[in-house]
Amino acid sequence: MIGSSFFKDNREGLLRAVDENIALVLFAGRADRMSADNDYRFLPDRNFYYLTGISDEDIVLIICKREDRTEISLFVPEKDSLKERWHGKRKTHEEFSEISGIPVEDIFDRETVDDRIFSILQDKSVLIGYDGSSVKTSNKDFVVNTLKSRTSEELIDIQKTLTAMRMIKKPEEVSAIREAIKITEEAVDELKKVLCPGMSELQIFTKLEYEMARRGVLIPAFGTIAAVGENVFYLHHGTPDDVKVKKGDIIQIDLGGRYDGYCADISRVLFVGNSEDEVFEKRKESLLTLIRELRSEAFSYIRPGITLKELNTHMRGICYKWLLKEGLIQMSSKDEGNDDKIVSEYYWHNTSHHMGLDVHDTSVKDSALQAGNCLAVEPGVYVKEWGIGFRIEDDVLVTESGCELLSSGNDDPEVRSCDFT
Repeated sequence: MIGSSFFKDNREGLLRAVDENIALVLFAGRADRMSADNDYRFLPDRNFYYLTGISDEDIVLIICKREDRTEISLFVPEKDSLKERWHGKRKTHEEFSEISGIPVEDIFDRETVDDRIFSILQDKSVLIGYDGSSVKTSNKDFVVNTLKSRTSEELIDIQKTLTAMRMIKKPEEVSAIREAIKITEEAVDELKKVLCPGMSELQIFTKLEYEMARRGVLIPAFGTIAAVGENVFYLHHGTPDDVKVKKGDIIQIDLGGRYDGYCADISRVLFVGNSEDEVFEKRKESLLTLIRELRSEAFSYIRPGITLKELNTHMRGICYKWLLKEGLIQMSSKDEGNDDKIVSEYYWHNTSHHMGLDVHDTSVKDSALQAGNCLAVEPGVYVKEWGIGFRIEDDVLVTESGCELLSSGNDDPEVRSCDFT
């Protein structure tokens, strides 16, 4: 879906944004070790991928911008039949060129990169650009080693430039996010076909991950959450246990597929029939009505010019009135109508966050929204004294006049795979 022209455009945008006489060095990184002879599945550094489209490990991108010329070089693992025998086929220079749009003549074997970096560091006419947001060890090592021959003033962090670029999604990125959402919601639909009392959290978790994997998602956007009963009060309940679903249970699921590197983020609450407790059922419906109101308000409120902080304040104001109505809190004499400290006892997390190559995508905190931002919107309220709490989350694109729902917006919690009568 995303072709080499997209990555070429991103490199050109970066070149326009940085000053002349600078050499940018970015690393894909290496797979983290799981044990002495095994690694975890690998995802490249997100900014490296944004500029190259390459998902292979141990690759280096160098971009030199001078007054009279620009050089873009890619350093990739050399072909090695013995290593390929054990670790899989390596791409050719031509294949890397096709993915990235970098000409074959500018692609070199990885073993030559140290000499290239050394020559750049010796050239005092250029500053050294690095990505301060990268969590990859190779990037951190590069900064430490560079400071042995360069001063900190000669190192330029390009993180903010890349963040500003990534916050505004291009059509190709939005299309990839839509595909990731489609995969995610199909996994939820498949779960709802088989979900019944007696099913364990582990089975729910496995079903969701399986349905995403069979659609090509071997590394989900984040750890899938499948929480049953009291476990809904642990927001990142990442390790499923053997708790079994009972009639009347509330189930919180939170998951995200990935497509062409881009993430989805979808949360659904599922009601497995009704309990025999009429008070519990009434409260459950009241909270569902609130969450639906919060969702509707959020989708109407999001537009260019507002901040996510303003969105949170608006949502918490609605929640505050509901808490008063339900008798969960009392208005004090000092209360001006929206005591954030009180509301935060029930409204535990923010309403929205940026999403893209990361599920919590890089962004400038409290900056005004712009057309092209992609957001996950997840109002959630958790009432421990009721034993009820949940969130419903969908993904949106900020447009010139408001926002467009990218996911289905399906907020129907009822599970109809079993006869609960």
